[in-house]
Amino acid sequence: MSDPDPTSLIRLARESGEEVHAQPLNLGARVRELRKARDWTLEQAANQAGLARSTLSKIENGQMSPTYEALKKLAEGLQISVPQLFTPPSRAQVNGRMSVTKSGEGSRHATVTYEHELLANGLTKKQMLPYRARIRARDVAEFDGWVRHDGEEFLYVLTGAIRLYTEFYEPVEMKRGDSAYYDATMGHNVISISEEDAMIMWVTSLA
Repeated sequence: MSDPDPTSLIRLARESGEEVHAQPLNLGARVRELRKARDWTLEQAANQAGLARSTLSKIENGQMSPTYEALKKLAEGLQISVPQLFTPPSRAQVNGRMSVTKSGEGSRHATVTYEHELLANGLTKKQMLPYRARIRARDVAEFDGWVRHDGEEFLYVLTGAIRLYTEFYEPVEMKRGDSAYYDATMGHNVISISEEDAMIMWVTSLA
């Protein structure tokens, strides 16, 4: 059997990409972008914000720096918060990705201690790795040391009961409906303590 920890699954889920460097924000261009995304003319946007058309035009063309009151009016008119004026989306456009995994149709990876079922497996370059796991292990001695990997991890118990072992905390017994969020670089292992194999949902960050 393969290594029981999810590190290999996480490695498979990661995709290499070009390094992205943040560029200085051009407020005027950002306001124009938000206005055009709503298919508004200068006149319509100015009316929505309660500003003069000439004032909005100067802001968009970088000919004036708006006061905080003007920024508040702009944000209210565009139906966003003031910070959103200064936080452009990380992508040029919404990609609209979605993946539905019907029950039992995930990609399965069985090991001695866990049986993982990867969800949303058709999507590449995900920011999160969601998977369901059947916990077969009944004793922490079944693991070859701590499981640890990059990122943060969320665990939710679906059925049965488990004991969560972590490197820096006392073991915690958890039952259906209980959850834990932890630093995945900290050593961790999970065993079933119920008669049947426990089922849990894991979501691991990939960013």
